[in-house]
Amino acid sequence: MSNSHINPRTLDERTAAGVAELFRAFSDTSRVRILSTIIQNEMNVSAIAEAVDISESAVSHHLRSLRQMKIVQARRDGREVFYKVDDDHIVALFRQGANHVQNER
Repeated sequence: MSNSHINPRTLDERTAAGVAELFRAFSDTSRVRILSTIIQNEMNVSAIAEAVDISESAVSHHLRSLRQMKIVQARRDGREVFYKVDDDHIVALFRQGANHVQNER
């Protein structure tokens, strides 16, 4: 993958703010753990909370932020809401970050 068309020195303020917002999503360990869970599978709040051992209210709070940042998508099925990461760019960025950290050890 070539990134020759991207020159960080020429980012306009709006794009720079968007990139900063994206990386802010990865700056909280709870959000990272939530993302790691729903990258693999679509899940509801209860299942996510159980998987990451965080309260449902905290998971809901983080998911609300992640939805506002357009990092996760929600799908309603009756009374249940299911969440997933449905953006290949986010998945690739997340996996690259995880691989980087795991290979540094």
